[in-house]
Amino acid sequence: MLTVYAMIAAKSVLLPLLFSLFFSILLSPFCGWLEKYKFPRFLSSLAGILVGFVIFFGIGFFFYNQVVQFAQDADMIAERLEELLGAMEGFLGTWFAIEGEINLNRVVSAIFEWVQENTTSLTRGLTGAASTITSIFLVPIYTYLMLLFRDVLKNFALKAFGKGEEESTNKVHSIILKVKTLVQKYITGVLMVIAILAVLDSIMLTIIGVEHAIFFGVFAAMLNVIPFVGPIMGSVLPILYALITMDSLFYPFIILIGFYVIQLFEGNLFTPMIVGSQVSMNALATLLLIFIGAQIWGLAGMILFIPLGAIIKVICDEIDSLNHFGYLLGRPADDKSDEASLFAKKVRAFSKKVRPDKQESK
Repeated sequence: MLTVYAMIAAKSVLLPLLFSLFFSILLSPFCGWLEKYKFPRFLSSLAGILVGFVIFFGIGFFFYNQVVQFAQDADMIAERLEELLGAMEGFLGTWFAIEGEINLNRVVSAIFEWVQENTTSLTRGLTGAASTITSIFLVPIYTYLMLLFRDVLKNFALKAFGKGEEESTNKVHSIILKVKTLVQKYITGVLMVIAILAVLDSIMLTIIGVEHAIFFGVFAAMLNVIPFVGPIMGSVLPILYALITMDSLFYPFIILIGFYVIQLFEGNLFTPMIVGSQVSMNALATLLLIFIGAQIWGLAGMILFIPLGAIIKVICDEIDSLNHFGYLLGRPADDKSDEASLFAKKVRAFSKKVRPDKQESK
């Protein structure tokens, strides 16, 4: 209970530190490569930060341009909403004898009334979001310092947990290396999967004829960083947009089918091949981590608790007295997922043929 309370109370401190830790682990190979060519550590760390900044700036610039283009359709969307609300009014009156005017102005008025009634809670939420955004600016500073003093942090962990014993020190050193490899593998793998999904989602939406297909495709792919929940959230926006702007219910339905097929390939082929089995956890542990993270740190917790859970699993697997917790978090080797669809089984069988040497983690 004290741990959970401390995580909630120290959210503004812990979130930037954890994001910085993950980014510093991801960038450390690049910094080490520069240092092989006689770059001073402060310059290699600064170069790593600049590379990360350029990547994030490019992503932000892309979304800014897409949102500007999306905003140009506001009038058309409002007009289509008026038509849909009118059709809904006629349907309710015909089939359920519900009478009453339904229009966009009334819906907007109801939204404003709800906002006025919930001003306090909304203000609290916006304040928390502003605090989180403010802490984001600390991430580059923390990341630079962690890259600069990464040897100090490593030696601290060895001294703190090694207890001066050679066996314990070797065990801690092994855990540090495995955690470093896991984080690098997880983040790079997730980024590669996001890139693949962004291309596939954008192509699928473009073929169907959805406007702003690239924006919807990239947005849905980036939400895939949240397992189970993210893909659902990412598919809702293009489905609603197609429902509003297109003349047939066939288009939202085919978009749903398209996202389902792509997610089958992601879950059974792309992620196992690229991310690997080292970070795989069973569905129960993953869902629990997502919802616990959401309750403690909100959206950031939903993202961070998955790699944190994988790190805890690695530590538990390395410590004999905690092996049972690692088994609880992991995915059994004999898990055949009998409830999966026939198509999912075909995809999984194909992935095993592509990489037969990879087995599910125990």
